[in-house]
Amino acid sequence: MFKNFKANKTYYLSTLLLAGPIIISQIGHTLVQTADSMIIGHFAGTIPLAAASLAHAVFLIVLVLGLGIAFGLTPLIAQENGKNNKIECSKLLSNSFWINIVSGILLFFGVYYGSSYGMEHAGQDPEVVKVAKPYLFLLALSIIPLMVFNTFKQFAEGLGFTKQAMQITIWGNVLNIILAIILVKGMFGIKAMGISGVGLATLIDRVLMMLAMMLFVLRSKYFKDYMKHFKIITIDKERIKSILKIGTPVALQYVFEVSSFAGASILTGKIGAIEQASHNVALTLASMAYMAGNGIASATTIKTGTALGKGNILQLQKYASTSYHLVIVAMIITASIFAISNGYLPFIITNDHVVIALASQLLIIAGLFQLFDGTQVVGLGILRGIGDVNIPTVLTFFAYWVVGIPSGYFMGLILGWGAKGVWYGLTLGLLVSSILLYFRYRYIIKKKIAEQQFQ
Repeated sequence: MFKNFKANKTYYLSTLLLAGPIIISQIGHTLVQTADSMIIGHFAGTIPLAAASLAHAVFLIVLVLGLGIAFGLTPLIAQENGKNNKIECSKLLSNSFWINIVSGILLFFGVYYGSSYGMEHAGQDPEVVKVAKPYLFLLALSIIPLMVFNTFKQFAEGLGFTKQAMQITIWGNVLNIILAIILVKGMFGIKAMGISGVGLATLIDRVLMMLAMMLFVLRSKYFKDYMKHFKIITIDKERIKSILKIGTPVALQYVFEVSSFAGASILTGKIGAIEQASHNVALTLASMAYMAGNGIASATTIKTGTALGKGNILQLQKYASTSYHLVIVAMIITASIFAISNGYLPFIITNDHVVIALASQLLIIAGLFQLFDGTQVVGLGILRGIGDVNIPTVLTFFAYWVVGIPSGYFMGLILGWGAKGVWYGLTLGLLVSSILLYFRYRYIIKKKIAEQQFQ
């Protein structure tokens, strides 16, 4: 292993340097939900915490649909950057901007009408639903500025600039936490808003992050050559198609995975409010660890996309293999932390000892599925970089919804294993996804090598 690292040191280090800020930035996005859960758990109580779990579950399905569409820009920018085509990069940015504006508005209405209706008819605790609805409205409204933020973020990251989004996210999170505490508790003469105060703080935070990211891209010296050709009114049917051709399947991949966790939240909600709150605590902590794998996957998409643009298949393979190695190491570290500290980590979110007891058991299972979650998201990252998104979308649907959720329902509710049974099902789904995506990558890379030899 040491010899392998020494021989491919450049690939490991360049991937880590690119992935590091992305990981921090994505952890920052997760920390918004984590901070919300912490503030609600400590200052509002168990029912609002269960309400936050339900709201996050239905909201995230819609949110990741938008984020996946926005992500369609990154591999295209990486590939065009590999060809040194700055004009095309700028035109892709302007078209992505309008795609994301329209998507944000549609997703807001989807959450406002669809998710609210769904919560009322999913067999959940009526008191939990009542508390969750106003919070969900504010989260839904924050989708629009978040989509614009991601337009410029994905453009910058596609060109290899990842630190700026990280910095904006960090400062945004600090502001979010301060505002949330003030609004929830009712400080400085402001009336206490409870869980709705957390939603309002998130909305304000995302508007300010959007403005900061836009100003960075439009005014930075790093993008001066690109902005010469950038026109906000440029709309081109073919470029919109090319972005959506990648973005839509990526969005569905995100939806299938996140909706499986949302489905798990609904299943635990059918068992009871304590189980649902425990699920929220454990999943919030696990999501932070998952961001390490997701950040490596995002860096892999950029690296493999750029290598493909250059026509360098060997370099593409090197980045793919080193990313698998990096994510395995990262996930083993996070799994070890969960195994050692499972009895203490839930205290970050809540003081309810009943919730903590169950959440600590779920964290042991989370430590196991971290490895499979990391390797499957890197597999998706590689395939996105080389433009293969349709078949992986089918594979993820099969893994999450044909294997994961049904087996979680069977073990959790039919066999009576409770929340742990639901999480065993999630783990099985991630394992299947990881294996299928790895074999898909091996098939595609062999095909590309054969095509190159034929040429």
